[in-house]
Amino acid sequence: MNTIKLRSMLEQFYIEDIGDQDVSSDFLFPADMTGQLEIKAKEAGIFCGMQVIQEGLRVIDPSIIVNMAVKDGDAISKGDSVAIASGSVRSLLKSERVILNLIQRMSAIATATDAVVRQLEGTAARVCDTRKTMPGLRMLDKYAVRVGGGVNHRYGLYDAVMLKDNHIAFARGSISKAVQTVRSVLGHTIKIEVEIETLDQLKEAINAKADIIMFDNCTPETIKEWIELVPDSIVTEASGNITGDNIRSYAEAGIDMISLGYLTHSVKALDLSANVSFITD
Repeated sequence: MNTIKLRSMLEQFYIEDIGDQDVSSDFLFPADMTGQLEIKAKEAGIFCGMQVIQEGLRVIDPSIIVNMAVKDGDAISKGDSVAIASGSVRSLLKSERVILNLIQRMSAIATATDAVVRQLEGTAARVCDTRKTMPGLRMLDKYAVRVGGGVNHRYGLYDAVMLKDNHIAFARGSISKAVQTVRSVLGHTIKIEVEIETLDQLKEAINAKADIIMFDNCTPETIKEWIELVPDSIVTEASGNITGDNIRSYAEAGIDMISLGYLTHSVKALDLSANVSFITD
């Protein structure tokens, strides 16, 4: 994860939350009062967000001492301690909500990813994410997928070509023309992916020498039949209507990659808590 970018993101999140000052903590607690903040798990899952805790506290107050009890990718159970931070009570209370919101989401994504990755054990298929991430949080969302054992699809519109139905329609329905057009001006390091739904589209994408072919909304039975036509040099991907209940059947059909939007667009936060205790003389 890009630490410089993370710190910049955290600064903006704090500006949104704190504004000019914390009128609760700053007016109640003496400036020199110290305490401890403990983050604990309230349900089981896969933890993700160690850097968010460490950098999030440093952004607010570099003097805060952080002791992590777990690391990214560790399985946690209800009641487990995740981290203990010691320092200014004012600083701890200013930072806890932003940090908690982020690590609850990241841990939920890692947990959901881990669950589907486990279902594919013994197959060659790999789980990947999509661009269906929370705006502003894509770096964190995609990092959490990796922590859960998945891999990342493209980060944005800039790092890979994906030709979907609208792009192909503009090329008068010709996959070949669409591929040739972008390839004529594209740098050699950027790959081209083509989305297909019919057998004719598959054959055209193969002939156009696409780098990746996505089988969109195809059944495992259809993929198993059609994938025999795809040369080994082309990566295959399945997407659409894939759930935890049917994902293994897609893997067993011979697909290389399975992309799942729900890992990031429908995730329910993993329940974590943050409580402050006061240190008195």
